[in-house]
Amino acid sequence: MKFLTKLRRNEEGATAIEYGLIAALIAVAAITAMTSLGTNLSNTFNTTSDTLANAN
Repeated sequence: MKFLTKLRRNEEGATAIEYGLIAALIAVAAITAMTSLGTNLSNTFNTTSDTLANAN
């Protein structure tokens, strides 16, 4: 009986899961931001390259 009471009060596992979920959310947000930034950067380089090619 003491084991079950002690197990019910133990919150270390719940805390670890919460930290894991927060880390996953941050990773998804970072991947989304980097993908958007990469697309915009690629478009900028393509525009610059086209402008320089047409300048000759």
